Amino acid sequence: MDEELRSLTERVHGEAGASVTYDRLVTTEDVDELAEVLTEPGQPLWARELAAFRLGVAGDRRAFEALVLLLNHRDPERCGSAAYALARLGDPRTARAAAALATNELRVAYALHPVRLLTELRAPEAAPALITTLERRLRPHDPYRRVALACVEGLGALGDIRARPVLNEALAHPALAQAAVRALARLPRT
Repeated sequence: MDEELRSLTERVHGEAGASVTYDRLVTTEDVDELAEVLTEPGQPLWARELAAFRLGVAGDRRAFEALVLLLNHRDPERCGSAAYALARLGDPRTARAAAALATNELRVAYALHPVRLLTELRAPEAAPALITTLERRLRPHDPYRRVALACVEGLGALGDIRARPVLNEALAHPALAQAAVRALARLPRT
């Protein structure tokens, strides 16, 4: 069992209690059985999360919608598990969905994992979404410094020269300045 799945199973075990469904979802190798949990009415959130995670890591695209919903969940641990599975899913819609979540100002409190996922995916949507999100985070008294920092680090990792102006602007923000210097150093010289 990989570390992410072990962490997820330990976390949801408490929610599942002594459920037979939990044991079945942890041990089954039947992807159709896992997929049924995503569409079957009345399934608890922990069961849908566990099934979607296992399907996503297995590359089964039936998990896509459930994982995107979990990526936008208020619980950071659920977001992290969903991001991990989405990065391994191989669905071409993933980057577009992560970019939409990262740039949605109404959901910015939950943008940290979509930002990190975009960086990991290195898709064409990544740099523009991170630039847009970071520009919005550079407003005075913005409370989402962790999202801003993830954008700065992500833009450095992506090495896209279009990020130079926003990274230069980030230098003026003490909480971001060191990361912005490192990110700028990783950009190709023009």
